[in-house]
Amino acid sequence: MNKLILIFLLLLAGLNAKDLAPTYVYNASGGVTDIVASSGKIYVSTQASCVNVYDLNTKKLIQTITIPKIKDFMGDTINAKVYNVDIFEDKILLTSQGTKGFRELHIYDKGKQYTAISIEEKLYIAKARFIDADTIVFSLLGNQMYLYDLKENKVIWKINVKAKDADFNSTFADFTLNEDRTLAVVADESGNLKIVDIKKGEVVKILAGKNLDKVFKVDFKNNKIITAGQDGRCVVYDLKNSSDYFLREKHWFLIYGAGLSPSAKLGAFSSDEKNNVTVFNINTQSKKYKLTNNNMTLTSILFISEDEVFVTTDSSKFNYYKLK
Repeated sequence: MNKLILIFLLLLAGLNAKDLAPTYVYNASGGVTDIVASSGKIYVSTQASCVNVYDLNTKKLIQTITIPKIKDFMGDTINAKVYNVDIFEDKILLTSQGTKGFRELHIYDKGKQYTAISIEEKLYIAKARFIDADTIVFSLLGNQMYLYDLKENKVIWKINVKAKDADFNSTFADFTLNEDRTLAVVADESGNLKIVDIKKGEVVKILAGKNLDKVFKVDFKNNKIITAGQDGRCVVYDLKNSSDYFLREKHWFLIYGAGLSPSAKLGAFSSDEKNNVTVFNINTQSKKYKLTNNNMTLTSILFISEDEVFVTTDSSKFNYYKLK
């Protein structure tokens, strides 16, 4: 009897997820591509050749880091899209659009900026993250991953990230690191996740069979992984307990974004064509909140605490929610 009551309450909680409008709406310089938080600040990369830095307490823009504009194939000067941003201590890492489709990596440190990897390398870099102050990891669109030494300006290792039994390369979609930056989980168009040991430079585990198509976004906290899938599935993996499950809405919808709270007790995913975000309890799967008023396709979901969430989209406006 008690078990039936519990199931009923969980179903009721899922049906009555509370709608939340943004607590505050920020304005960036252009469409937002990525967002990270560090030391009381948020760093927002945009499509407008810059990264905006905001103070979390005052919510004010306190700095804008710009990169040079580029020439398009017609010779016109255009903004260079900044694909992602990352922070380690006082260093800022930017991945940006270059000419002829190639990408560049920029480092901003103590007021000075330099190009760590230029278009001369002819690399199609999709995303990069710091491992430590002098080492970064980045992935190419073709699903190759590199560990790179910034001091020595050299590649430490390079691997092709694919399932061992695959006879083709799946196009890269996303990767993220665990908290101590020792493991990366890589998502691609196959739907399978590959866990890469950063020190060894090898795929040490493959999570397969839950997402049946491309995974757009992935997050990794407290031994749990969450995905946003083209197949309409939000998959949760618990690596500690070797368990998994997936959520999906009644009406099939491409899930473009997903994220975990710092403790991984809460998860969130984009859940409908109105770009609403559903926040749910990871253990019970019960839906708690629906985050509304996101104007365009999601680019990121970032929990900065257990009850504070940022949602960014292709729009220059992005939302902060206080869960309550």
